[in-house]
Amino acid sequence: MNEFGLPRRLLHWFASFLAAAILVLICSGGLVTSHEAGMAVPDWPNSFGYNMFLFPVSRWIGGVFFEHTHRLIASGVGMLTLVLCGLAFAVEDRRWVKTLAGVAVLAVIVQGVLGGLRVTEHNAVLGLFHGCLAQSFFALVAVIALVTSRFWRAFARHAAEPGLLIFRRWTLVVTAMVFIQLVLGAAMRHSHSGLAVHDFPTVYGGVLPPVTATAIDTINQTRAAQAELPTSVGLILLHYVHRVWAVALVIGIVSIGSAAMRQANFPRILKRFALIWMLLVAVQFALGAWTIWSNKAADIATSHVLFGALTLMNGVLFSVTLCKFVACANVAGSDPSTRMEAARA
Repeated sequence: MNEFGLPRRLLHWFASFLAAAILVLICSGGLVTSHEAGMAVPDWPNSFGYNMFLFPVSRWIGGVFFEHTHRLIASGVGMLTLVLCGLAFAVEDRRWVKTLAGVAVLAVIVQGVLGGLRVTEHNAVLGLFHGCLAQSFFALVAVIALVTSRFWRAFARHAAEPGLLIFRRWTLVVTAMVFIQLVLGAAMRHSHSGLAVHDFPTVYGGVLPPVTATAIDTINQTRAAQAELPTSVGLILLHYVHRVWAVALVIGIVSIGSAAMRQANFPRILKRFALIWMLLVAVQFALGAWTIWSNKAADIATSHVLFGALTLMNGVLFSVTLCKFVACANVAGSDPSTRMEAARA
């Protein structure tokens, strides 16, 4: 088969399209949570007793609209993932890429079941896992799009720099930190602690969170007067850790990005990933602050979820590409056939 023939180009385009569709799905899920519409449709897989695909449009009102359209988009993503897997097995000659496609199918099935059980079991913890798996699934499909691209297939044409090992190590670490931050964010959203602290950058006017019983009682009296749900030490600390971790992430990503931009011989594609990562985390940090200042407005909070997914995706793709460069560098002294095999992997 032609190295860059139409079937392989179609696989790459389809994987890219699916990644975009998953991003839409994540935004849809973010709107469901922001509008507290997760239980607007009380049954699953049906919708108020109807077949989900035959549910009357006239009843798509309020929270039902957000939850039902989320289910429909999820169903579409599931079917597209099956098609992606079929395409991968039909045109790919790399077993590990086929394995990734198979894992994507497994992930989307588990994701759908988690979403359904979140409704039928009234379990917020399942919602937390549902949200975290969505981010992982998005990153996985983005990786499939990357490794099926012309850039990846033609990697032998790119110089392999032997000094990238340290960048790979720290990029992997910071990408893992991004995922932990997304878990913290999902925990905040599903425990309704996004507004456990109303001010930013201060915390109830100070630097450290209040933890004494007297302080919490005073806070809850004020919240009750404003018709808000009470908070607790646990929710405030969760919110605070999310903030502190965000600062650590900004420092980590900016450090990696600025170091990459200063390297004269750093590959252009990696500098691009580094620059985009810095821009994404800057926007994400601003959106986090704006979410608090806007009293957790649905569109702002959902944008925060969106840019969190993009920040994770960029970190994963950056890390995977660095691993590819390092692998090529490790075989730089090998025979030509070994170097070609590493570049084609």
